[in-house]
Amino acid sequence: MENHDICEITCIHEEKVKDVRSKLMKEDIIEITTLFKALSDETRIKIAFALTIQEELCVCDVANIIGSTTATASHHLRLLRNLGLASIRKEGKLVYYSIKNSHFKNMIELAFKYRNGVKNHE
Repeated sequence: MENHDICEITCIHEEKVKDVRSKLMKEDIIEITTLFKALSDETRIKIAFALTIQEELCVCDVANIIGSTTATASHHLRLLRNLGLASIRKEGKLVYYSIKNSHFKNMIELAFKYRNGVKNHE
C-alpha cells in the first residue's frame, strides 16, 4: 500500500531549513505555546470572545455569561491577566477586566471569523 503523505526519498532543502530555524526562537515558542494552552480551555475562549464584544466586563458579568461562579470566572480572568492578555481595573467594590493586547483581540476575532467562514462553506 502506498503512503501518499511522506516523501519517497530524503531531500533536505538547506536554505529553507536554515531560514526557518533562524526564526524559531525557543523563548518565542514557549510563550506562544503557553498562549495556546491558555486558549485551549473552552471557558477562557468564551471569556476572551466576550471581551472582544464588550470592551470591559466586571467579574460578575463574566460569571453570568459563562454560567459559573464568580470564583471560577475570577480564576480564569486572573490567568489571562497573568499572561498579559487581560488588564484589570477596580472601581469601588467591582473589578473590571478588558483585553490588554490588540493583537490578542484580533486573534480571537479572527478565530471566530474563521470558524464562521468554515461553517458557511460546509
